Amino acid sequence: MFCIQINYFLIFLLLPPALCAQVNWINVDSFYSPLPSTVQVFKTTDLLDGKPNIAYYTKSLLKDRKLDFTTDTSSGRRLTPAQFYQKNGQPLIVVNASFFNFDKHQNLNIVIRNGQLLAYNIHSLPMRGKDTLKYRHPLGSAIGIDKRRRADIVWTLTDSAMKYAYASQYPAVKLLIDSLKRPSKAYLADQFVPARDSVLSESKLVKWKMRTAVGGGPVLVQAGKVMITNEQEAKFAGKALQDKHPRTLMGYTADGHLIIMAIQGRFPGIAEGATLEQCARLMIGVGCVEAINLDGGGSSCLLVNGKETIKPSDKEGERAVPAVFLINEK
Repeated sequence: MFCIQINYFLIFLLLPPALCAQVNWINVDSFYSPLPSTVQVFKTTDLLDGKPNIAYYTKSLLKDRKLDFTTDTSSGRRLTPAQFYQKNGQPLIVVNASFFNFDKHQNLNIVIRNGQLLAYNIHSLPMRGKDTLKYRHPLGSAIGIDKRRRADIVWTLTDSAMKYAYASQYPAVKLLIDSLKRPSKAYLADQFVPARDSVLSESKLVKWKMRTAVGGGPVLVQAGKVMITNEQEAKFAGKALQDKHPRTLMGYTADGHLIIMAIQGRFPGIAEGATLEQCARLMIGVGCVEAINLDGGGSSCLLVNGKETIKPSDKEGERAVPAVFLINEK
């Protein structure tokens, strides 16, 4: 968040440094060459809290003008990451991004390409139960890269009637629940109450003029610490917070590198996946000051020069998705 220090009024998970995931990462560039000198690939098979684990991450220098950080979506259909790889002229890196629904092939989170909104957050979620008329109104998190090649993780408000997304550098104080199916922008903006010591207290929401962005959630890391905003984003309920699954994660370091991590899962005795807490600790372990969870499970897939890193968990192989994040070499 551009190094802004903020105290959040939310329920969060804060783990002491001693509990940060300690795994050894091995450089595996040679398996995915050719790569520019500003892009690296790492792998670990070290146990994660005593359980079998396989994970990869890529590290890319944001300031490298020869790298193009972008996105792609498919309208009314889904493509596998390998198909997106071919469609986009065989980029260096392809990774799955936003959550989506299967019936309409619709992105459920923000996607921005070349400064244009291509997909929007779903801000009204019906409560469970046959006769309920109540809705939850989460404002989803996203990671973006601006024209100055600075990364930022925020909580966003989108609307197809707006040219830009609006964003807050801090999460909502609480999740709005009411009977409004289509709440107004002003109503949703009231979720954001600035912290008393926040430098952003003059404005709750500002235009988020990103060149590239993808959404997901929840946020996992803020200011280099584990801080999971699942409650405010209404992503996972109950014991699901402690479930282990394949994961796709993205974050950035203080020295300007973009980190993309994929964790293999649902392979008992080989690679069991990770909880959100473990994901946060892994991202901190590789230097992230901010990090976000993206769509995981069977969707998790990270390609480098068209080659798979983790093995997708679906028995059919790569799952078709409606949006991906890409890194091209110009």
